[in-house]
Amino acid sequence: MSQVEAATALILEVFRLNGALLAAGDALTRDLGLTSARWQVLGAVALAGRSLTVAGAARAMGLTRQAVRRLVTELAADGFVALVPNPDHRRASLVVLTDEGQRAFAAAQERQAAWAARMTEGCEPASLQDATTLLRRLRAALERDEENGAPEVGS
Repeated sequence: MSQVEAATALILEVFRLNGALLAAGDALTRDLGLTSARWQVLGAVALAGRSLTVAGAARAMGLTRQAVRRLVTELAADGFVALVPNPDHRRASLVVLTDEGQRAFAAAQERQAAWAARMTEGCEPASLQDATTLLRRLRAALERDEENGAPEVGS
């Protein structure tokens, strides 16, 4: 198998894995009032170690500001997050977890830990670390392409 064929097989498998992960995340958190996307926003805010703007959360998640804005609006309406004044920027409020948001995120993380243990049963930690390293390298290459204006297909 050539490098291109191997890369293509990996990319296709990552696409399939992404769909399966989103479905699993939705199932894990449905009764908490979350979806995978909403859980991801809570995680971006909870794990940042500081308050984030919508744009900051979008950067942390690798999503568009518009998509995160929609999710933050939903989460705020459901009481999981609040928008508070930003002392550094009047128009860009900070997203903070409410007590309900903190409880939901903690419950989701607890479920995820048990689920991850089941999913990776029989996998060596070193193999999981190697896979993580490879995926980070590929993501970094994609981000470099984006920053440098990736060449168009066929050029």
